[in-house]
Amino acid sequence: MKALRHCLLALLLACAAAPGLVLAACQNCGVVTSVKSVAEEGKGTGMGAVAGGVVGGLVGNQIGSGTGNTLATIAGAAGGAYAGHQVEKKVRSKNVYKVEVKMHDGQMREFSYDNKPALVAGDKVKVENGTLVRTSK
Repeated sequence: MKALRHCLLALLLACAAAPGLVLAACQNCGVVTSVKSVAEEGKGTGMGAVAGGVVGGLVGNQIGSGTGNTLATIAGAAGGAYAGHQVEKKVRSKNVYKVEVKMHDGQMREFSYDNKPALVAGDKVKVENGTLVRTSK
């Protein structure tokens, strides 16, 4: 027991005598600074624009005759394509959760989640495989 105490004392003295010795900080660790719900705009695939253009063209074709009919068909197709694109983006929009983390090296990082994460501001976290894991409260 006395020998163990002497070894520990010697180890502590050696550490104190080596001022250049710095323990490496966790490079993937940080502290959560905020968790926010954000509405993320959907992306259009083009299908809404195509469908809207077809419907708009059919409706425009019902108006007038001759040159007026042609212009109404073109205007209907263009307006329908735009409207269809906007509707598709709205349908595909969703809420995401943005988690901001101040890393130990001072850098700020942001992580997105589709579902509300079990994290709050002040949680200590580590980045593992691109996602956050709580290390302690």
